[in-house]
Amino acid sequence: MHKKIAFLTGTRADFGKMKPLIQVLENHHEFDPHIFVTGMHLLETYGYTLIEVERCGFKNISTFRNDTHEASMDLTLAKTITGFSEFVKDVQPDLIVIHGDRVEALAGAIVGSLNNILVAHVEGGELSGTIDELLRHATSKMSHIHFVANQKAKILLEQMGELPETIYSIGSPDVDIMFSNALPELETAKTYYDIAFEAYAIAMFHPVTTEHSQMQQYADNFVKALIDSNKNYVVIFPNNDMGSQTILDAYLLLKNHRNFRVFPSLRFEYFLTLLKHSEFIIGNSSAGVREAPYYGIPTINIGTRQNNRVYSKAIINSDYTKSGILNGIKKIKTIKFQKDIHDFGSGNSAEEFIKVLQSDVFWKTNHQKQFRALS
Repeated sequence: MHKKIAFLTGTRADFGKMKPLIQVLENHHEFDPHIFVTGMHLLETYGYTLIEVERCGFKNISTFRNDTHEASMDLTLAKTITGFSEFVKDVQPDLIVIHGDRVEALAGAIVGSLNNILVAHVEGGELSGTIDELLRHATSKMSHIHFVANQKAKILLEQMGELPETIYSIGSPDVDIMFSNALPELETAKTYYDIAFEAYAIAMFHPVTTEHSQMQQYADNFVKALIDSNKNYVVIFPNNDMGSQTILDAYLLLKNHRNFRVFPSLRFEYFLTLLKHSEFIIGNSSAGVREAPYYGIPTINIGTRQNNRVYSKAIINSDYTKSGILNGIKKIKTIKFQKDIHDFGSGNSAEEFIKVLQSDVFWKTNHQKQFRALS
């Protein structure tokens, strides 16, 4: 039977995760994917990444501008619920697919559940620091179905009372892209973004909403440490959570600096190529604790944002001080790193995803949320 699948994306990050899942459905006769694009995608400051979604050539793309440069999470949640509710009533999807721990995902889960539509949450059951933990777990509890990255995530969701039969371990979908033939050559990526560095590192530093009052000092320390290290960096803007403007203000010191190329956003495949060939990645992005170890790229992880994430031997942890960050950069030279493959799948998440959707059992999932008590 022909099924309508609605994907909600609010950031470059969650779109990169869900893109393989959308692609596998796009030309399949049994499914009709629709993409609801909102949040950071429509903000010029952060690269207006709606363009990247449109470049994929998907047939059904809808947009909703729900945000200003640095909106509070509660207002973003409210606005997204309003816009997505109208979209759902128009499209009438059979399934809503959301990803991760952003407020947009929570909005999708709320709208779906309250409209008696099946909601599938991708990469729930993860652990991290900050408010992301609250949002991710709340989103999981508002969802009926879970596509998790590994067995550990499955166990955590079961501990939260989710039914085992509603949890499907398919790996992390971005691994599909990481080792695919879709990645450009390094020189292609460098030419596209006018990056002349022979050697470089990736820098990504996001706000920590629970440490908002200290973000200006953290950002200043981060930038000064990068400058003093005298290395070359490809710097990517943070997400637009509360505190992002302090980071952007700190980045003004990097303007026209010969050691830095600063970008609001990078195309996901181009980012992966640049990451794969970098000296290291520094900051507090999940890319440092998830994607980088797959490529054998060392990470300098700063602060608390990735607390409780999976760690590898290729990760050096640092506090927020300038001296701590510089010490982390110096350690890179003294440690020999190897690829450290975590349990995030083998690059066939899309294949596993569609296999589940083609199962009759999947579509018989009870819309009435069930709870399983642990014995």
